[in-house]
Amino acid sequence: MTSIDPGRTPQASLGTRCSIAAASAALALVATLVAATPAVAITDAELATNARLLASARNDDAPGVVRALHDGAAVDSRNRLGETGLLIALKKDRADMAQALLAAGADVNLPAINGVTPLMAAAYAGNLEMTRTLLERGAAIAAVDRLGKNAITYAAGEGHTSVVRLLLAHGVDPNGIYRNDLTALMWAAGYGHADTARALIEAGARIELVDNRGKTALDMAREFKHAETVDVLERALAATPNRAAAGSTATVR
Repeated sequence: MTSIDPGRTPQASLGTRCSIAAASAALALVATLVAATPAVAITDAELATNARLLASARNDDAPGVVRALHDGAAVDSRNRLGETGLLIALKKDRADMAQALLAAGADVNLPAINGVTPLMAAAYAGNLEMTRTLLERGAAIAAVDRLGKNAITYAAGEGHTSVVRLLLAHGVDPNGIYRNDLTALMWAAGYGHADTARALIEAGARIELVDNRGKTALDMAREFKHAETVDVLERALAATPNRAAAGSTATVR
């Protein structure tokens, strides 16, 4: 559903926003920083072992991951997208590989270049146990990626109600406002996840909040004809007298 996806908001490309002079200055700065960074010798064998770890994770080869770790691969090696083996494993919903990497000391908070973290990947996949494990190991619950999304908006948009409840229990604000003024309830409603919407409302999510287009979660559910979700939102709205007048877009934040 493209209408509430902040990832589809038109944005100027880097090329249109940076002059040649600015780009040259940035390159000069990078060169200065690189020159000032102490050199760390990495052998071809170490590079090959690290590459084998990442390739094994990418290819769903759990034994290969274990062998690469045993052979000395750096557990937080990253590919060209900045993804660690842990993030790759979680994006593939491979708890076995993720657990092996965590046991080897993988950093639970290393994001990819796009800002996606292991916790976001686990939440998006709906893996409740891995989400719980990451939180227990100190995963940053408030981290936001370059699309302005975080773990709860990913979980809500996919309808992973149990993960949403877990994140709420760990202190996530049910009325947190993210890119384009979207809330987790709006993500759930816009994709027709009635149970998730109900869980968020029970946790105190405000139905009358509006996004940057002036639309509420109810407006979004109606727009995409998610009848069950519309019913959940309308009932909740009717049960709260001071919200009854906020059935559409004339609302407060």
